[in-house]
Amino acid sequence: MLLCPRLKHRWFFTSARPGDLHTVLDMAKVADTIVFLLDPLEGWDSTGDYCLSCLFAQGLPTYTLAVQGVSGLPPRKQIDARKKLSKAVEKRFPDDKLLLLDTQQEAEMLLRQLANQKQRHLAFRDRRAYLFAHAADFVPSEENNLVGTLKISGYVRGQTLNVNSLLHIIGQGDFQMKQIDAPMDPFPLNPRVIKSQKDPGMAMEICAPDAVADMEEDLKVLMKADPDKQESLQTEVIPDPMEGEQTWPTEEELSEANDFLKKSSKVVKKVPKGTSNYQAEWILDEDGESGGEDEYDDIEHEDFIEEESQDEGSEKEEEEEYETMTMGESVHDDLDDENVDDEAEEKMLEKYKQERLQEMFPDEVDTPRDVAARIRFQKYRGLKSFRTSPWDPKENLPQDYARIFQFQNFTNTRKRIFKEIEEKDVEGAEVGWYVTLHVSKVPVSVYEYFKQGAPLIAFSLLPHEQKMSVLNMVVSRHSGNTEPVKAKEELIFHCGFRRFRASPLFSQHTAADKHKFQRFLTADVALVVTVYGPITFPPASVLLFKQNSNGMHSLIATGSLLSVDPDRMVIKRVVLSGHPFKILTKMAVVRYMFFNREDVLWFKPVELRTKWGRRGHIKEPLGTHGHMKCSFDGKLKSQDTVLMNLYKRVFPKWTYDPCVPEPVPWMKSEISLAVPEVDME
Repeated sequence: MLLCPRLKHRWFFTSARPGDLHTVLDMAKVADTIVFLLDPLEGWDSTGDYCLSCLFAQGLPTYTLAVQGVSGLPPRKQIDARKKLSKAVEKRFPDDKLLLLDTQQEAEMLLRQLANQKQRHLAFRDRRAYLFAHAADFVPSEENNLVGTLKISGYVRGQTLNVNSLLHIIGQGDFQMKQIDAPMDPFPLNPRVIKSQKDPGMAMEICAPDAVADMEEDLKVLMKADPDKQESLQTEVIPDPMEGEQTWPTEEELSEANDFLKKSSKVVKKVPKGTSNYQAEWILDEDGESGGEDEYDDIEHEDFIEEESQDEGSEKEEEEEYETMTMGESVHDDLDDENVDDEAEEKMLEKYKQERLQEMFPDEVDTPRDVAARIRFQKYRGLKSFRTSPWDPKENLPQDYARIFQFQNFTNTRKRIFKEIEEKDVEGAEVGWYVTLHVSKVPVSVYEYFKQGAPLIAFSLLPHEQKMSVLNMVVSRHSGNTEPVKAKEELIFHCGFRRFRASPLFSQHTAADKHKFQRFLTADVALVVTVYGPITFPPASVLLFKQNSNGMHSLIATGSLLSVDPDRMVIKRVVLSGHPFKILTKMAVVRYMFFNREDVLWFKPVELRTKWGRRGHIKEPLGTHGHMKCSFDGKLKSQDTVLMNLYKRVFPKWTYDPCVPEPVPWMKSEISLAVPEVDME
């Protein structure tokens, strides 16, 4: 801690562990200023450039460029070193100056710049209270020593911190607070002053962080949590298995149904006087038919059809639950398990092949010969137009959708919450106060992680941000990564202040109500990533990492949070292809699309198209081997290919995990100093 009363500032200097990318990113989320300390000869290497790419994508706060060691070079090499550094800096920082840090005066110039430069704001942290822990203590609970109360001490930043709101510790999870204390500030701005010998006007004080633990002052309790106003830790909806099921009718409902049947079954007939009801049933109408039994037969026949269709539907649902076949993939079971490198190379080669096939033949799959196409593609449907055909977003939702929360209008809710932050006065710890937070039910591993030297960073959550929903993020492929990334692979997300693991879906970024599913993360266009995760109100930056076989995390995509919308429909398309066998004017016999007569009849209503722009439909099947007669709006060419588009809605997998494994550290790290600044003004 560095105190400077003349500049009315105090700084807390800290640095990340060498090679720990996640720690660098976490510190950058709360740092007011980052000092990039460059090498006098090279500036930074490829590892430093990679780290800069991650920081720029996440959002860079106020920064300063400095270099040490230039004066130690020979005079001739100093000029060349400065020219080389200026060229390297212009690529990343075209409008910034490079400061030298070789003398006492140059160091004082750096402090003046840190005190006077304009602060850059990060949108995702300006509306939330956050705290960088200067000290921490753990009090185990009486019932279990592995869980207890974590006391975090530090300066409140961003917004006023309310004790009833939830607290998110980066990399650990969401927790509730018991109370907020206001101890004595261990680093007051006017302590014992030591004047500099060279510059008597520049007075500063250096304080050690250990002074926090040594202070034993009377604590003042600012706030205690109110159970009635405190936010709940509920993240998921507990699904009711009986919701939507038909209950047994009550006696009133049965009597109403009988009365309705009696009224509807009465038929007025002209009969001779003295005819009984039984005799009247046998008297024919003018049409020559009696009334009762035929109607009863029709009703009984309809009931039988409904029961049969329900049985078939249940059988289809069971078949859908156990369907695991995926077309267009080749699985190699004969890989050498002993040699891990060979297996990794084989898998990567297979991914490259699949990505190449997807580029050459988009969404085309081979019709299976051992399974009927009407069974293999029973979840799919045909659409007259992908853009304009209706599709109900509430249709056939998975069981996981019963566990998530959904807003009636997400945009209005976001505006209302942000407006309350700006206008409403919140009771709690003000910005700049030194406080101690009592966080309840925290695992002891969090405290042990802090004692090992890792930073402890906490963010307050806005209303509803602890609840699970469906997040949609717009990302673009990072130019430094060219390996194929398939949908539903496990990736590591940095979304705003959160960090978690999940298996996302990729889809096109369009303005329509339906969005086409993408099997791979393409490099040329921006895509939308869909995943289950905690609600986060945009704006928020997004970084996607992939864990390599060697344990390192590589950046694959960057972007921002788009929306929280479970109704955004991601539609997967498969294309069945056939070959024209005989062509006669606008008629043609097509084969190899199906291999039995029943499949042709099943898919007869679906429209056909060709690669050369013709459209048509199936007239009738020919024979029993899947040949079919088709009519088109023009004459086909012999080299043309007949296609059929089928669609189904896909949903992400519930693989959310807030615990991210620690990556293998880099060999070098050129980003060496992060500086959070506490402004007393």
